[in-house]
Amino acid sequence: MKKHLLKTMFLIAATFSSQCLFAQEEETQKPNTAVATKTYTRQINDIAGKLLVKKAFQTIVDLQPETLKDHILLTEIPAPPFKEMERAKKYAQLLKMAGADSVWIDNVGNVIARRKGKTGKKVVVLEGHLDTVFPEGTDVKVKHKADTLYAPGIADDTRALAVVLTVLKAMEKNSLETEADVLFIGAVGEEGPGDLRGVKNLFSDKGPGKIDTYIAVDGTGMDGIVHRGLGSHRYRITYKGPGGHSSGAFGMANPHNALARAIHYWITDADKLVRQPGARLTYNVGVFGGGTSVNSIPFESWMDVDMRSEDPARVAAIDKLLQAAVKRALNEENAMKMRGADLTLDIKMTGDRPSGVEDATIPFVQRAIAATSYFGASPMLAVSSTNANIPISKGIPAVTIGSGGKSGGAHALGEWFLDDKGYQATQRALLLLLAEAGLAK
Repeated sequence: MKKHLLKTMFLIAATFSSQCLFAQEEETQKPNTAVATKTYTRQINDIAGKLLVKKAFQTIVDLQPETLKDHILLTEIPAPPFKEMERAKKYAQLLKMAGADSVWIDNVGNVIARRKGKTGKKVVVLEGHLDTVFPEGTDVKVKHKADTLYAPGIADDTRALAVVLTVLKAMEKNSLETEADVLFIGAVGEEGPGDLRGVKNLFSDKGPGKIDTYIAVDGTGMDGIVHRGLGSHRYRITYKGPGGHSSGAFGMANPHNALARAIHYWITDADKLVRQPGARLTYNVGVFGGGTSVNSIPFESWMDVDMRSEDPARVAAIDKLLQAAVKRALNEENAMKMRGADLTLDIKMTGDRPSGVEDATIPFVQRAIAATSYFGASPMLAVSSTNANIPISKGIPAVTIGSGGKSGGAHALGEWFLDDKGYQATQRALLLLLAEAGLAK
């Protein structure tokens, strides 16, 4: 895995489900098993019991071979971070062929298909992300081993694109009309370096307009429901100086010395903060580098750091400690030098994912719980960093649900997917979408 392209995974497999891995970092805290209230259980059961919806559910089962074909087709179109356009063009074509009223690719590369509702007073999104973590040149040819598919990106998140497409097909084939407009979206930039740029654009003045509810499909499995956004800040910290011979230029300020001090000061103070009561907070120095040889004073020293919590105040607090630590280290190294120019410091934010929490009792989360239970799964509420972070942070109801089946090796070249009753996740996505968009009367 290429360090600057791939994200860190915090798996909750021990208590969540080894088959339900949401993109980006997942909390290690035990997720909560949830039960919907009778009101929303009854509502979901009523929708699922309607003849037209039952027919749509069967259509999803009948479309399984076609869904698999779409899944493989899209997986074999490379979609590295910031280079998703070829996959986007094909996905736009597939959505148009499926019957969407209008399809377009926006200014950052998101594929957006609108299916008009009867009133259009509300807008509901069903989305999977286009990008994978794998760099350009990665072999993404799908390999079949018995009933299991192997390919980089086969599960995260290309499977979701196939699910979103099949939901649209099922609605069209059964003339399932909704009150609300529905946007079927393939979003760019969900993975690490993308910094959720696709969804950020959707909620900007360059987006498709108002969005009232957001359903992200990411990872696999059936149990997980992400209703809390794990926010994060990421930085590239760089110290620069003139450099020189380790002996001949001795006494000049050394960027490595400053970086070492910065790391020490930050983790010492951060450790105290992390141990204080509050939402889970993490910090990490993930990558560092610089220097040319053992007998050279480096001209540059840098590190990539990461901090995260679902509480934005906690993220802000540990960020403040970082800013203080790197400046303190700079001042101390410059004061200590015997000759030459001062070091300079460059602080570049490379990631800013907002956090947020939705109460499990709000109608949308309750419907997600009830829709999951309807298919015999065990709903588990969790926190993660996904495209749902953006709407959640803005107070817009949003969840991330899995795309069904089983998978493993996420973000590795040996990533795999097994379509074990995967159709149920597509049916769940349709059911939740109908509950939010409303069946037209």
